[in-house]
Amino acid sequence: MSRISLKQDYELDAKTLQAVQAIEARGGDSSTMRGLAHSQALFDSYFQFYSPARAGYAVDEELIELVRLKIARHNDCFT
Repeated sequence: MSRISLKQDYELDAKTLQAVQAIEARGGDSSTMRGLAHSQALFDSYFQFYSPARAGYAVDEELIELVRLKIARHNDCFT
């Protein structure tokens, strides 16, 4: 299976680095952000949708987390 390399701190723009550091400071996983940072246009459009959705504005946060875990498990990704 192909893997996308995760950008290191020095490879991220200032806005992305700030977001990554905030996630990591809360003990979160920044790998999605680091992977999507390879394409700034994709990154911007994804998080324009994802951030409000993840905040529970479109779907309950609990359901989002359950779906995320189910997808990870389906793909043998133990996060």
